[in-house]
Amino acid sequence: MTNLGHIDHAQRLRVERSVFISQLLVTGATLLLLGVAGLFNPGLFANSLFLAGVLIVFLATGLAAAIPWRRISKNWVVVLPLLDIVGLVTAREGEPLMGTTFLLVLPVIWLSTHYRGVGAAGSVIVTTVLLWTAGVVRAEPLSSEEIPRLAIVPIVLVFVAVTTYTTTRRAAAQRVLLTQQSVLFESALRRSRRQEQTLDEIFNTVDFGVIGFDRNARPNLVNRAQHDMFEQFGVRGGDVSKLVIYHTDQVTPFAAGERPFERARRGETVDRTVFWIGEQGTQQSAVLASARPILDENDQYDGAVLISRDVTAELRAVKARDDLVASVSHELRTPLTSIMGYLELALDDNSLDGSTRRMLEVATKNSDRLLTMVSDLLTTASAAGEGLHLHLAPCDLAVIVHDAAEAIRPMATNRSIAVVVRDLPPVLLTADAFRLRQVIDNLFSNAVKYNIARGVITVALVDIPDHIEIRMTDTGRGMTPDEQTNLFDRFYRADSVRGSSVHGTGLGLNISRDICRQHGGDLRLESTPGRGTTAIMTLPRPS
Repeated sequence: MTNLGHIDHAQRLRVERSVFISQLLVTGATLLLLGVAGLFNPGLFANSLFLAGVLIVFLATGLAAAIPWRRISKNWVVVLPLLDIVGLVTAREGEPLMGTTFLLVLPVIWLSTHYRGVGAAGSVIVTTVLLWTAGVVRAEPLSSEEIPRLAIVPIVLVFVAVTTYTTTRRAAAQRVLLTQQSVLFESALRRSRRQEQTLDEIFNTVDFGVIGFDRNARPNLVNRAQHDMFEQFGVRGGDVSKLVIYHTDQVTPFAAGERPFERARRGETVDRTVFWIGEQGTQQSAVLASARPILDENDQYDGAVLISRDVTAELRAVKARDDLVASVSHELRTPLTSIMGYLELALDDNSLDGSTRRMLEVATKNSDRLLTMVSDLLTTASAAGEGLHLHLAPCDLAVIVHDAAEAIRPMATNRSIAVVVRDLPPVLLTADAFRLRQVIDNLFSNAVKYNIARGVITVALVDIPDHIEIRMTDTGRGMTPDEQTNLFDRFYRADSVRGSSVHGTGLGLNISRDICRQHGGDLRLESTPGRGTTAIMTLPRPS
């Protein structure tokens, strides 16, 4: 209620001030006319009718200043412009040639502005009636020269009144529109502030760091997690420019231009880059960072955002797992080798009966399988730690493929699977033949294990200008897009084969891809459910 009363009081004060100013304009124009006319016609002040009209205008001014218009009805204000019209018409009758008629425009504008259509029509009618009936007061007929002048005055006043009325309506409509827009803008501003506060709370609640950069590459957003993550390393306010970071070996520092923060500032995309922070010999933390540029409507750089997450515990857990796998696998290899040796000696005994030999052969087969699994585990642990050691030497890729195909034929024949090797031209490489054979053996093994009975495996070598491709296609069950997403993850096996009789560790493809990449190539699979799979092994063309 107090606010409403204050607003109403302010509105009334504005009305009172507006009334006085409007009247002051009429009075000021009248005084100016009186001063100019007095210089050229001193006898003007002896004209009682002219002076009476001027006094009526002054009287209206006195009323405008003396009456507290804020305390009475707004409708009483109409008295002032009507008195002005009467005063100006009276002054004109005293001196028709003084130009007092032009001043009638001011009260007409006043009435048209404050009283809209009624004021516009009423002001013109009242003024016209007074002008044409003023002669009755003087008891003198209108002259032939004065009639045209009086006839044009209402036309001018109508034009002024209509113009003022339409302008006032337009201005009022614009004020209403501006008020509505102001309300909408304030509402949108409040919503924007609420959304900003909500986003701030979200950013400060999540457990990953967020750094925002403006178009000048300056940090403009740093959340609480980001502060906490880097504060222990002396970073304040998100300024990471002086922070020394290391590659995954925790020894090699990043080059200044390759640091994820600098790349984000330049508007580059950073995908899941892992780095270590903290000086060597002290407590270090591993961080996984990704960054994306922000573009404006013209696809120009408008800032960037960098997301970082502390993955120290995860990397240490993975390292502990690899160490455990390597240790256990190494301990298993020695007894397995001994078991397999004694099984082979036992099978060499010609006195074994058929039943015992079959049991020993089953034991030998499963020992071979177990040794293969242990070897894969050791290879994986080695690749995760120091990387695979390659022994490069000249070799022929076509020979490696033919030898692998011959080695897999007995296994394929047991399932009535045909192995078709296209004519492979000699391809001389400087590579690790043992590791390449390991990749091709693994691809052949998968093509047999996951193929259908009486299926086909086709191997072709595709010679492309910048690299060489070996394509191995089977007619097996194929894979869904979801299964292909995690296909090269260590220990991953698809749901469709996990519960089947097909054995595996989920390491073969991961090891094979690492071998291809260390040779400068890659390994990928293209598969369609029910239509088989094509494994594509790429190697760089020999120079």
